Amino acid sequence: MNLPANLDHLSPEQLRTLAAELIAKVGEKDRELHYRQTRIDQLTHEMAMIKRYQFGKRSEQLDSTQASLLEESIDADIAAIEEELAQLSTQPATPVEAPQKPRRAPLPANLPRTVIHHEPESSTCGCGCEMKRIGEDVAEKLDYVPGVFTVERHVRGKWVCATCETLIQAPVPAHVIDKGIPTAGLLAQVLVAKYADHLPLYRQEKIFARAGLALPRSTLGQWVGVCGVRLQPLVDALRQALLTHGVLHADETPVQMLDPGKKKTRRAYLWAYCPTSYESVRGVVYDFAPSRAGEHARAFLKDWQGKLVCDDYAGYKASFGAGVIELGCMAHARRKFYELHANHKSEVAGQTLAYIGMLYDVEREVATLSPDERRCVRQEKARAVADALHAWMISQRQKVPDGSAIAKALDYSLKRWEALTRYLDDGNAPIDNNWVENQIRPWAIGRSNWLFAGSLRAGQRAAAVMSLVRSAQLNGLDPHAYLKDVLERLPTQRASAISDLLPHRWTPAAP
Repeated sequence: MNLPANLDHLSPEQLRTLAAELIAKVGEKDRELHYRQTRIDQLTHEMAMIKRYQFGKRSEQLDSTQASLLEESIDADIAAIEEELAQLSTQPATPVEAPQKPRRAPLPANLPRTVIHHEPESSTCGCGCEMKRIGEDVAEKLDYVPGVFTVERHVRGKWVCATCETLIQAPVPAHVIDKGIPTAGLLAQVLVAKYADHLPLYRQEKIFARAGLALPRSTLGQWVGVCGVRLQPLVDALRQALLTHGVLHADETPVQMLDPGKKKTRRAYLWAYCPTSYESVRGVVYDFAPSRAGEHARAFLKDWQGKLVCDDYAGYKASFGAGVIELGCMAHARRKFYELHANHKSEVAGQTLAYIGMLYDVEREVATLSPDERRCVRQEKARAVADALHAWMISQRQKVPDGSAIAKALDYSLKRWEALTRYLDDGNAPIDNNWVENQIRPWAIGRSNWLFAGSLRAGQRAAAVMSLVRSAQLNGLDPHAYLKDVLERLPTQRASAISDLLPHRWTPAAP
C-alpha cells in the first residue's frame, strides 16, 4: 500500500478509509503469521516424533527388509519437513535440531566430466573499460543415465574491471536442491525407479554401487523428500485441472502403512480419481488417506458437482446428496453373475451375462464416436437391451428365494438400476469403472516390492509423485524425460504458469 506523502491534506472520510485499509492489512498479516507459526509448530512436532522413531530402539518385529524401508521413509520425511519449514520461514533456512553434517567428499575423479561454462553476457564494464578474467568458481553435479555416472562441471568465471574494480560473475544456475550434487536427471532417475519401477531405495543403492558410486540410501531418501515437496504445487494444479471435467471416475484400494509407534502395519487407503477414457486430456490423481472414510472423498472433490463413476461403496453417498450424480459400474454388476455362472453354472446368471454382453457390444461400437453420436447409438441399440434385461431381472427375482446367491446378485443390480443405466443418456459417461481400476494397477504391482508405506507422509508423497508419473505415461510421455525437464524448470517457473508443466500441456524446453 502506498501512503500519501502528507496526511494533512486528506479529508476525514479519506482518513477513515485509509485507516480501515491499514487495519485490514494488519489483520491479514496477523492471520498469515498465525498460520505460518501454527504450521511450523505442527511440522516441528512431527519432526520430533519421526526422529524419536529414527534414533529410538528398533522394533524387533521388523526384519532387515522392513527396517530398510522404514529408514528410507524416515530420511525422506525429515528432508521433506525441513524443506517445508524452509519455505514457511522468513529467515534463512536451518534444519531443525540437525546434527552437524560431515564435509561432502569430492566426486570420484575417474567419472567422465562434462564442462559447462557460465560467463557474463558482456565483458565490458559499465564504465566502458574491458574487464579481465581473474578466476573462477567450480561446482560439480552428479548426473546419471542407466548404468553410467557422469559429472557436470559448472565453471563460473570471475571478471574484474581494472579501472573501477567492479567484479561480475554469472549467477549460479537454479536447482531443485540448492547446493546439492544431483542433477535433475539423477533426481528423475531415483523418482522414476522408486515410483514407476517400484525399486525401493536400498535396491537402488546397490544398483548405483555397481555403476561405480555408492550413494547411501539416506542421501537418496533426502532427495526424494525434497522433490516431493517441490513437486506438490504441480500435483495440486493437476487436481484442479481434473476437477474441471464433468464426469470423473473414482475408486480406492487398501495399502498397508507402517505405524512405528505400535510396531506393526495398519490398513490405509489409496484413492484414485481420473477423467474418462473418452477425454483427449489424460491424467490421474492419487490421494493417500489413513482410512476408507467417505470424508476423504468429500475433501478431495470439495465443491465439484458432476457425474461420478464408482462402485457401491457407502463412502461416496454423502457426495451424492451434495450435487454429485452417481454413475454405476456395470462391470461390478456383471462380476456377481459371472462368479455364479463360472462356479455353479447358473442358468439365470448365464442369461443375464448374455444381456450384459450385448450392452458391451454396443460400447465397443461407439468407443471412437463423438459424445452426441455415442448417445444416439446407445439410445437406438442399447436402450432396448437394457429394458429387456431389467424386465428379465424383475421376473427372475420373483422366482428365487430370498437370501440366495442369485437373489443377492439380482438385488444389487435392481436397487442400483437407475445409476447403472444413466450412461445411456450421456455420451460422455462410460458404462463401467474399469478405466480407473486400470490406473490403480501400478499400486497393486508395487505392493509386492515395497510391502508398505513407511508413514502417512510417505504414502502421500508416493501418491503425489505417482500422479505425475502415471499421468505422463497416459499422455504418451517418457516419465524420466518429463520429470527431468520439470525438475530443471521448476525452480524458475512462475507460480501463475505452473500448469504449463502438467503432463497434458507439457512441451520439452527448447535446447
